[in-house]
Amino acid sequence: MNVEEIEQKIRCEAEKLVHDEPLSVLMITEQILNSKNFAAMLSVTLSCQLAGEVIDRTELEKVFGILYLKYPELVTCAGKDLYATVLRDPACTSFLEPLLFFKGFQGLQAYRAAHALWLEGRSFPAKMLQSIISRKFGMDIHPAAKIGHGLLIDHATNIVIGETAVVGNNVSFLHGVTLGGTGNEVGDRHPKIGNGVMLGAHAQLLGNIHIGDGAKIGAGAVVVSDVPAHTTYAGVPAVQVGKPHDEMPSFNMQQDFTRDCE
Repeated sequence: MNVEEIEQKIRCEAEKLVHDEPLSVLMITEQILNSKNFAAMLSVTLSCQLAGEVIDRTELEKVFGILYLKYPELVTCAGKDLYATVLRDPACTSFLEPLLFFKGFQGLQAYRAAHALWLEGRSFPAKMLQSIISRKFGMDIHPAAKIGHGLLIDHATNIVIGETAVVGNNVSFLHGVTLGGTGNEVGDRHPKIGNGVMLGAHAQLLGNIHIGDGAKIGAGAVVVSDVPAHTTYAGVPAVQVGKPHDEMPSFNMQQDFTRDCE
């Protein structure tokens, strides 16, 4: 589903909601129906969520708007993240919900803006956004981290992604996941996550390790070594306990790793 199709779905849902639910009118009109496109919807919604004592809403909305014009791939990635959330999160009942309410989706899009600023060499506003995201959404993603598209970040609370982490496409995060270092080392020190990986709740991945495509990390696992592609790891320290039944475990979100035992 492309960005234009997603925008149309959002507008249709918004128009119906305004008709059916009086309490939605102000919010939906301001953030959705008065926005000329999906990029504008993102700009308004993110600025509403993140504005406060550090930076006001008008200035923040301008920052997002400029970045979306300069880097349209940010909007494309947002569309893929939104679609991934609708498909994979059983609690999601519409396209509007993640855009307006899901802090995992919102925090990820704000990170993408911070990353664009970081790549421009503007470290102060990038880290300012990181700080606001951390306080508002309870998730902390360094703006230098490299993250692909089609991500689901479910619940998002206590997500930590370090400076040199790399995350592939179509990855699913549950709450409490850490992509961290192992101490006070410098340089390339954070995990590299392949495509289609599912990271269970409170999984802790530490150090410059590589998680292969289609791997599955069980809830509460502590991973300190490389994980081969299409394997299931669990435990403290994590060891292989089986193999996922699907090539892309991030899609089916089957979180019971005991079902993968060989």
